[in-house]
Amino acid sequence: MSPLRPWFALKSVPGVGNLLFRRLLEHFGSPEKVLSANTTALLSVNGVSARLAAAIHKYREGRGVDRELAAIRKSGCAIITQTDRRYPPLLRQIPDPPPFLYVRGTLPTGILSIAIVGSRNATEYGVATTRELSRQLAAQRVTIVSGLARGVDTAAHTGALAANGTTVAVLGSGLNRIYPQENASLARRIADSGAVISEFALDAGPDAHHFPARNRIISGLCQGTVVVEATGRSGSLITARLAAEQNRDVFAVPGNVHSFKSVGTHTLIKQGAKLVVHAGDVLEEYAHVCGHNHESAAPRPAQPVSLTDPEAMIIDILEADPVHIDDLGRRLSMGTGRLAGLLLQLELKGLVCQSPGKRFSLAPDALSRLDTQSTTLH
Repeated sequence: MSPLRPWFALKSVPGVGNLLFRRLLEHFGSPEKVLSANTTALLSVNGVSARLAAAIHKYREGRGVDRELAAIRKSGCAIITQTDRRYPPLLRQIPDPPPFLYVRGTLPTGILSIAIVGSRNATEYGVATTRELSRQLAAQRVTIVSGLARGVDTAAHTGALAANGTTVAVLGSGLNRIYPQENASLARRIADSGAVISEFALDAGPDAHHFPARNRIISGLCQGTVVVEATGRSGSLITARLAAEQNRDVFAVPGNVHSFKSVGTHTLIKQGAKLVVHAGDVLEEYAHVCGHNHESAAPRPAQPVSLTDPEAMIIDILEADPVHIDDLGRRLSMGTGRLAGLLLQLELKGLVCQSPGKRFSLAPDALSRLDTQSTTLH
């Protein structure tokens, strides 16, 4: 049996959305255990009714998922589940992360990812500004995330590619249904050095209700979201709102005060979004995370990972076997809030992996990637 079958079987149960899927996964540890749990155990999970427990039992064989699993094998795309080490750590932090992602290409593992979104019907100013901003950020080894739509999204992806950088396209359709079709070749270029991803079935169309869901992934993958050109009712404002709800940074590029396509971005600035005119305005917010020199557009060579003293304490007690965050807190005499923030930074540095149930372990290559000049461990 395919190891993916339980994931798809549980996802196919009517009434099991992303939030409840996560809750079940954290409670039981795996989809297999959810599907094999008895009614009493299922009812102990908040949000599971007797009717839903019966539906989970009905769908436990996954009879309806064979066609999709066969299509996945044929397509050659990867399926990355929440328990996979490759699953983006920032995305795992949002309340309703996708149980799994369809991925064509390779998900980047860089420290800093920034979303750039905006109008599909962008002006020449919007396109040019987006492309240059994306190019500047990508030249600093920032991963650029957008939605492959016309206008600002397309400019964001092409700007990153122009700098030989990495970009990720998040679709509101399945990987077999690139939308808009005119961006099919761009999608292939993106996958060559980055990734094209979706939470939707391979042949799912670009249905209207898919795009707000897609937007939460765009913002969820990133530390910050930049909005370039948006009307007062632009979908990119949904992405900005989701970013704020996910406790991520929101940036906005100012535009022509006489243009209705600047209403959305100017409103964001009034509400507290940081005004951006060049890449340095974004990079200076993350100097403490990745040490970017925002005055230079030249890519930096890879450097050994340095740790703060609290981060080094965490690395020193972590092992290959996952440890619950509460146990770590007791051993370190550290509050959960502070510890969670430090663990997220270590995940972003690629040194720590998170498993369901708030359990953390040392990444396989963590010790070999540390700056031994600044830190002595184990």
